[in-house]
Amino acid sequence: MDSLQEYRKKRPPGKSPEPRGGRATSRQNSFVIQRHDATRLHYDFRLEMGGVLKSWAVPKGPSLDPSVKRLAVETEDHPLDYGDFEGQIPEGNYGAGEVILWDRGIYELEGPLSAEDQYKRGELKIILHGGKINGGFVLVKLKNAAAKREWLLIKHRDSEVRQDWNIEDYGQSVKSGKLPGPPRHGKRPGNPAPLPTGAQNLINAKKAPIPADVQPALASHGDTPSSGDDWLYEIKWDGIRVISYLEGGKVKLMARSGRDVSNEYPDLSDLAKFVRARSAILDGEIVVLDEKGKSDFQRLQARFGIKNPSPKVQQDSPPTMYFFDLLYCDGYDLRRAPLIERKDLLSRIILVT
Repeated sequence: MDSLQEYRKKRPPGKSPEPRGGRATSRQNSFVIQRHDATRLHYDFRLEMGGVLKSWAVPKGPSLDPSVKRLAVETEDHPLDYGDFEGQIPEGNYGAGEVILWDRGIYELEGPLSAEDQYKRGELKIILHGGKINGGFVLVKLKNAAAKREWLLIKHRDSEVRQDWNIEDYGQSVKSGKLPGPPRHGKRPGNPAPLPTGAQNLINAKKAPIPADVQPALASHGDTPSSGDDWLYEIKWDGIRVISYLEGGKVKLMARSGRDVSNEYPDLSDLAKFVRARSAILDGEIVVLDEKGKSDFQRLQARFGIKNPSPKVQQDSPPTMYFFDLLYCDGYDLRRAPLIERKDLLSRIILVT
C-alpha cells in the first residue's frame, strides 16, 4: 500500500501549493520542523524514514527542558519534498494556514536498531543536528492512548538542555528568513521580558532621550584596502539601508533618504518581539533572499514604494532584516561608544539573527 495515499487524499490536485510527492529525492536521516499556524498553532516534527517523512504534530513545539514532556500526535506520512515546503495553505483546504520552515538538519540514532525497528517498537531515540534544535530526544508511543497515535517527545539530559527557552522567541524561517505573519487565530504570545542590557556600561555611553532623527554612517572611497586589528568589515548586501526605531513595542522604519517605510514592510512590524530592550535604535538593511540564501535585489524591487502590500506580495518577496549596529539602547545614546562594544551588546539583545 502506498503510504502517501492518505496524504494525497487530503490534498486534491490544484487546491494547495503543497507538494504532491513522487519526486526522487534522497534525504537520508533528515529531519524538519515546520511551524504551522492552522486551526491551532502547532509545530510539525518530521523524520525521514523508509523514503517518506514520518510526521507528528506537536501542539507546543519541542522543548529543551527534560522535565517537560510534549504531546506528539502522529499524522499521515508526508513526501520527502515536503521538507522544503514553506508557504500559505489557502482557506478551505486541509491544514489551511501559514507554514514556516522553522528548522531542519539530520538526525542520528542511538542504539543498534534501525529507525524503522525503533518506530515499530514505539520508542525512537535520536540525536538532532539542526540550526536551532540540537541534542538527544526520545519519542515514546503511549500504549494505552485511545487514538493509538499519541506519543511523547522528551529531551534527553545533555549539554543542549535549556530551561528558560521559549520556542516562539525563535520564529524566523531557516529557509527564507521570513518571520511569522499575523496569527490566524487568537493572539501571538507577548514580547519576552526585557533583560538588563547594561547599555550604561559602554565607554562614552550618554544618558539621553531617544533621538528623533538619526543618520546612518555612510561608506567613503579609499585608495587602498584597509587592514589591521583596528578594522571591522561588513558584508555588502543588495538591499535597503534602514534605521529601525523600537519603543514601547512599536517599530518605525526609516530609509536613509528620511522616508518612513514602515507601511511598506508590515511583515517587519513585530521586530520589537525579537529585541530584548525597552527602546533601541538599530542600523541595518532589508534584503530579500533567494533559495540559496543570497540577497536578490530584483525580488526586493517588487516591494519598492508599495504601501500595505498584499499577502501575495509579502509571500513572494519576504523581507529579511540584517542589523549591524546599535545606536541607542534603553535610555543611552551609544553613537560615541566603540563600535566593537556596540556590536557586542547588539549580539546579546537580538533573539533572532
